[in-house]
Amino acid sequence: MLCERLSKHRSAIFSVATVALIAAVGAADPVAAKSKKQAEKKDPYTVTTREAGPPVLALISIKDQRVTVYDADGAILSAPVSSGQTDFETPVGIYSVLQKEAEHYSNLYGGASMPHMQRITWSGVALHGGPLPGYPASHGCVRLPYKFATRLFGLTSLGMRVIVSRNNVAPVPISHPLLFRRTAYRSEAGIVTKATALVGNVLGEGETAPASNEPADVTERATALRTIVAAKSAEAEVIEKEAESARALAKQREPDMKQAKKALNAAEKAVRHATDTVAYADKIVARAKSDNAKKRAEERKAKADAKLVEAQAKYEAVRAETQPKIDAYQKAADALKVLEDERDAVKAEADTAKRKLAPVQVFVSLKTQKLYVRQGFQPVFETPVTIADPYKPIGTHTFTAVGYGENGRDMRWTVVSIAGRQPGEYDDYGDYGDRGYDYDDYDDYYRPRRRRHARTSTKPKPTDVAAAKAALNRITIPEEARERISKLMLAG
Repeated sequence: MLCERLSKHRSAIFSVATVALIAAVGAADPVAAKSKKQAEKKDPYTVTTREAGPPVLALISIKDQRVTVYDADGAILSAPVSSGQTDFETPVGIYSVLQKEAEHYSNLYGGASMPHMQRITWSGVALHGGPLPGYPASHGCVRLPYKFATRLFGLTSLGMRVIVSRNNVAPVPISHPLLFRRTAYRSEAGIVTKATALVGNVLGEGETAPASNEPADVTERATALRTIVAAKSAEAEVIEKEAESARALAKQREPDMKQAKKALNAAEKAVRHATDTVAYADKIVARAKSDNAKKRAEERKAKADAKLVEAQAKYEAVRAETQPKIDAYQKAADALKVLEDERDAVKAEADTAKRKLAPVQVFVSLKTQKLYVRQGFQPVFETPVTIADPYKPIGTHTFTAVGYGENGRDMRWTVVSIAGRQPGEYDDYGDYGDRGYDYDDYDDYYRPRRRRHARTSTKPKPTDVAAAKAALNRITIPEEARERISKLMLAG
């Protein structure tokens, strides 16, 4: 997905991303042969009669109070929503599903239930099931009908794109020279890819269902990466079991070690005290003038010397008794450390391979005149770009590669354009102070300060392709960066 955003600083962001599917949408329905009216009565949220594909993005219209979910070929699901009320408006912008919890409770508004929660900002904005009064009533979240929230939860995965727009717009096909083509994977070239081979017919977290015409090299590399993830994860589990035994042994020996160290420290302290006493006695001897004073000083030193010898002997005895216990614990602790380091290294290899299956996003910022590439929400690389008329707004556009061309290199693209953010509007992360709160509640906890009128749903307006192409015409990406991104390009 390639998306472009405009902030109050006139910044635009473009993103390329893969998204994931856990279960197929729109399976064969026994009512398919019945009338459209009957089908809609049975399932009011399905908006297509064709077999649906993996969801590519969800678009929420604040004006219409409606969410529409799209696959590569168009709308597949739609439902009413209730977004943020006055002073708690759901921030307009382009987001991804960051976290999912089937059973979640608000940590700010009286522990209000937020079933089938899908977080889109770490500051608390999320999609979840909740009551729909017919107008914006939440404290920032997007409430969905309970049944729809359950259904959507089963279809999405981390990384799926979520667009919050003022108006109801729809993605449309687009082609443009700036939109990337893909380069066939080579063993030394693939930096990022996605999992498309379904091992056991189960998609991993953050993975995307394969396109029907997916090139063979994509499938082969995905299979290799999934194999690495499975093998390294299994190896890490084996090492962790060994570490558990070592951990138990170290824990078993820890009390004896602590007691031994305590006794040894006490013996060491006694030796230091005796040594200090001898040193002081030496000073007394040196300062003595008279014969009586010298005699008393020498007697005092003799006693100090005897106590030092006694303390040293006791220390050696204690050390002989305690050191084996200390060494035994240290041996177990060292063995545990080796196993834990080995486990962490293996897990890192698995995580690296898994991260290569995660979403790929490319952002172009009008404000910074830079291109940023991210993978699984982590930075991959960045590079300067040139944007013509940098002080002129460029709009907010999301471009998505939804499929492959016949040659396996060209991509099928769609675009969604939404209005740019206005001065004072919240940023991508909600800008609520990053307190980690869930900005939602039920009316029983906090009544809306001012109720808005219910919205009337309208038919989504197709995106203005000319405006989207005009934005692309202004951007120049270095050829080296284009080549590198082309090696990462995948449908989704």
